[in-house]
Amino acid sequence: MKTEALERELGHQFIHRELLNQALTHRSHSADHNERLEFLGDSILNMVIAEALYLQFDGLREGEMSRLRAQLVCQDALVVHAERLDIGGFLRLGEGELRSGGHRRPSILADAMEALFGAIYLDAGFAAAKGVIDGLYAQTLADLDPKHSLKDPKTALQEAVQALHLPLPRYEMAAERGEAHAREFEVRCVIDKLGIQTTGVGNSRRVAEQVAAGAALQEMAKA
Repeated sequence: MKTEALERELGHQFIHRELLNQALTHRSHSADHNERLEFLGDSILNMVIAEALYLQFDGLREGEMSRLRAQLVCQDALVVHAERLDIGGFLRLGEGELRSGGHRRPSILADAMEALFGAIYLDAGFAAAKGVIDGLYAQTLADLDPKHSLKDPKTALQEAVQALHLPLPRYEMAAERGEAHAREFEVRCVIDKLGIQTTGVGNSRRVAEQVAAGAALQEMAKA
């Protein structure tokens, strides 16, 4: 799949396209994979989100900011961005990972997101990487309420729905994939009264439900 669409969604056109290719390459595909870029991107993401929280919430203590940052940069949060960008469709995977659905595996998607941040930094500097991260997280940060955001997505969604006096969200198992040692669960979160149906994928049903709930919260924020 051509990567121009991904670059448009990210808001960054690569000068050194080999960096983009490497960021999208899993170790199962070749030796020139994305793990070193992932290491770099993880640090950049943490720095950008830490600065955003520091500037946006001047009354928060260190521990509170740390917990918020952990929620914003965790695997579940990164998977939501990866799925919106359809990162899985651009990944370069080995045959084994392709057969077992690696393009949907949360850990692989989250790692690729961090690798992309690292690749953008090497391609055009910190300001470029920060601009992409700020763009991806703009709505999430704008909607962030520390009093509620320190809760996990399922709890936050349940409270948001209850505040509207609506029935609780319904979670449905949509699919199970992969070998026993690498199971992958796909769960739907349905809020009938709001016409919301989101999907989450994780290495356990619990993780998949949290991802789906996070996506549903984003849909509610747009309404």
